[in-house]
Amino acid sequence: MNEQIKQLAIESKLIAPEYNGFDHTRLSISQQKFAELIVLECMRMCEVTEMSFVTHDCDVEASGAITVKQFIAEHFGVES
Repeated sequence: MNEQIKQLAIESKLIAPEYNGFDHTRLSISQQKFAELIVLECMRMCEVTEMSFVTHDCDVEASGAITVKQFIAEHFGVES
């Protein structure tokens, strides 16, 4: 599991941090998939934003939207 997703799960009290050597930090497969789908949707919105900027001849802004998408992908370890 990606460390960023794990930390968010701990902060939201979805999972507990390690206690006395017993690892309580494992998210279920469905919980991990849910988190991944949220990240993918954020990345998709970056693509929608890019297309809007391209349509309005705002190339610098379009490039920024794609850069943000790449940062999100790297931060959460998700591929589109």
